[in-house]
Amino acid sequence: MTTWLLPLFVAAVAVLYSSVGHGGATGYIAVMGLLGFPVEEIRPAALLLNVAVAAIGTIQFVRAGHFRRDLLVPLACGSVPAAVVGGGVVLPTGILELLLGLVLALSAVRILVAAHPGLRAADHGGGERESPGHRPSTPILIGLGILLGFLSGLTGVGGGVFLTPLLLLWGVGSTRQVAAVSVAFILVNSLAGLAGWLGAGRSLPSVAAGVVVAAVTGGLVGSQAGAFRLPASWLRLLMAAVLAVASLKLLTRGAEAVRQEVYRVTSLPAAEVRPRQVPMSMVSL
Repeated sequence: MTTWLLPLFVAAVAVLYSSVGHGGATGYIAVMGLLGFPVEEIRPAALLLNVAVAAIGTIQFVRAGHFRRDLLVPLACGSVPAAVVGGGVVLPTGILELLLGLVLALSAVRILVAAHPGLRAADHGGGERESPGHRPSTPILIGLGILLGFLSGLTGVGGGVFLTPLLLLWGVGSTRQVAAVSVAFILVNSLAGLAGWLGAGRSLPSVAAGVVVAAVTGGLVGSQAGAFRLPASWLRLLMAAVLAVASLKLLTRGAEAVRQEVYRVTSLPAAEVRPRQVPMSMVSL
């Protein structure tokens, strides 16, 4: 069943996320987590899918004339090196699962806020104007890039889920302009994470061709729509539900792993304690 369910869900995630300028990593992690994929396989697979979809989205939004170089350049200057540093941090498996679960929970809340009729106007940054809007100073953008880049590397999830609401809150431009900056930001950080992954001597994960085709197809459809407002609000709610369930699963599993680790550490002599760790040298959406 997993053989046909995974491409189907990946395509749906790619359409939804790419339409608003995201690569979809949180969605891919949620889907693969629900289907029982091991954490060490989920992260590199989600990274590759994220790069493919974010690249398509970047091209589409740039072609449509919504790209804002003045925002992306300082953000990327701070985020790329910080993502490499964050990606090099080694975390115990339980802590990693707790962090991923928290990020998925925040993503679910983000989708629910965007779907709320009373909050949608504010979420869209005050309309579809194409004027530059208020631009934060370069030092602030670089500092934000450093923070988001480090969080991206630390959690294995790209900074789009954090960056988009901040840019909308600041009113830097239209929804499409924010989407264009976010998807390009996700792409450069994902590429940095992929470079760090390969630079650490690891090989690319084996991802079924059908899954890659599903992600690319979904990315083309969603990004072509460009900041697509789904008339069927239940689809957004369904995605939020998937993220929430996957978040609960990761949080529960992570909490249990931490509990077992604490019990093991307190039960063994100090010389026998060897923390179980997972490398974090990657970044995705």
